[in-house]
Order: sequence, then structure tokens, then C-alpha cells
Amino acid sequence: MNIGSTSVLIVEDEQEIADALEYALTTEGYQITRVSTGQDAMAVLRTQTMNFLVLDVGLPDTNGFELLKAIRTNQEPYSNLPCLFLTARSEEIDRIIGLEIGADDYVCKPFSPREVAARIKTILKRFNSFENNTRTNSDAFVHNEAKREISFDNAKINLTKSEYILMTLFLEQPGRVFSRRELIDLVWSEKHPSDDRAIDTHIKSLRAKLSQCDPNIPFIKTHRGHGYSFNLNF
Repeated sequence: MNIGSTSVLIVEDEQEIADALEYALTTEGYQITRVSTGQDAMAVLRTQTMNFLVLDVGLPDTNGFELLKAIRTNQEPYSNLPCLFLTARSEEIDRIIGLEIGADDYVCKPFSPREVAARIKTILKRFNSFENNTRTNSDAFVHNEAKREISFDNAKINLTKSEYILMTLFLEQPGRVFSRRELIDLVWSEKHPSDDRAIDTHIKSLRAKLSQCDPNIPFIKTHRGHGYSFNLNF
């Protein structure tokens, strides 16, 4: 997908911020659609094809977290749309909540529109890096990139957005030891404010889901003082 054909939906009720974002992204070649409410955002998603979502947390008719949660739980083509949150909140718990429910990145106001454009480019590059279904080194796992789904023995694993990206990284490079900082940078973006505890939380949750696939296989190995690796030798 080239930038010129990439459609970005901006959901932001502060006109000055929306104007600045539209200018910066249009300059980069993106096609922009703007709305100011969650209701209007859903109307656009149901009727137009969008490639990226820039979503303000504080909207006049809904909370951005709740809107993204609704988008992610829908069985619609737009449910896996890459998303970057805009918010005045900077507390760690808000960042973790936003990422856990399926955001790809998180920018706190005030911010540079050019930084937002750079982050969107990074996320889209990662999102579009796979275009076809791929099979992992172990026949037990199947990765369907088109649907952004990973299955084990033909049973879909119910993953959050962050867990899905973690699994993709692990399955691409089984046996490699990833440091916590590497995982933060690869799952979200470089210099992301999330800390080691956020990754540990995602790993704990992912382990619990993988144990439901087969409780006898230690899929994720902890390397004390170094990080985590994924085991496909079973």
C-alpha cells in the first residue's frame, strides 16, 4: 500500500488540533476524512474503506476507549484497523488500558503533528509487512495475516491486539531472546513510555491463553535478567 492510497480517519473534536493533523498528514500524501464524534466515526467506518484511525480519547458523545473497544469486538472488516490514540491523559494506567484494548500507539497532548505522521508511517509499515497467510515453523500454529488471527491445532487463539503482535514476533523468530525494551519498541514504537511491567503483564496474559492450547508445553521461556523467548521445539 503506498501512502497516496492510504485513507486516514481523524476523530477529533478540537478543530485546531484536527486542522493541524489534517495539514501534516495531507502534506505526507494521506487521504484524510475528519469527524468530531464517535457516532460519526462509526458511520464512516461502515460506509467507507479506511486504512488508519487517529482517535481522540475525549469525545463529546463517547469515550475513545469505549469506541475502540466496540470497533475491536465487531466482526466487521474495520475491526482490525490500526489505531493511534490522542489524549490529554498521561497516567500509566491510561496508556496500558489504551494499548490493551487494541491501540497501536498512544500520543499525549500537546504533540507534534509531524511526530504523529511519523508514528503512523511506522505502524502502517509494520501492519502491512505481511500480506498473505503464513505457516509457522511448527505445523501446530497457523498465522492468518489477512484476518490477523493465530490458531493452534485449528483452534483460534483469542488474542488482544498487543498479544497478537507479540505472538507474531515470537513465531517469526522462535528461540530468539527478546529483551523487554525490544518488545516494547517492536510491539508499539521506539521511545514508547510503557515500562517493563506493561510487557510482563502482556506476557502473563499470553502465557495463560497458550496454556489453554496445551498446558504441558512451556511456549514462552523467561531468561532472567535478559527477557523472553518462544519455544517451538515440541
